[in-house]
Amino acid sequence: MSEHLGGAVIPTGFDVPVEPLRRAAHYTGEPGCIAEARGFAAQFLEQLRTEWCAEIDSRTDGELLLVVSELVTNADQHSNGPYILELEGTDTAVEVAVYDSNAALPRRFPKNPERVGRHGLEIVHAVASQVTVQRVPVGKRVCARVDLN
Repeated sequence: MSEHLGGAVIPTGFDVPVEPLRRAAHYTGEPGCIAEARGFAAQFLEQLRTEWCAEIDSRTDGELLLVVSELVTNADQHSNGPYILELEGTDTAVEVAVYDSNAALPRRFPKNPERVGRHGLEIVHAVASQVTVQRVPVGKRVCARVDLN
């Protein structure tokens, strides 16, 4: 904690680093999981607004839910088992990470408005400020950072 006297900041010895808000959910891949993941992300955003005083406009709110939908849908369609959604955020950004059991890395296809399907990663790249994909012991991790400001 700090006190402000005459414009000067005086540390009082109680300053502690603030950890980002972190939440994770496990999904089986049964029908309804994608909607559940979107609901989980919506609750996370409300908690971020409350605990971090994050200013999240409706466009960014929608973009984050879109990223969650795309990443979870990909995990649902391309893995043979459960997947995990992790969310980590502050008042400036949210990282969405999805772990699944398929070690094959997703492929980003070139833009093609005539192609039906396979636009998920293209959409995530368009919305997120950073996208990373890596193999992990259980399969793979796809992570997208969505800036809030």
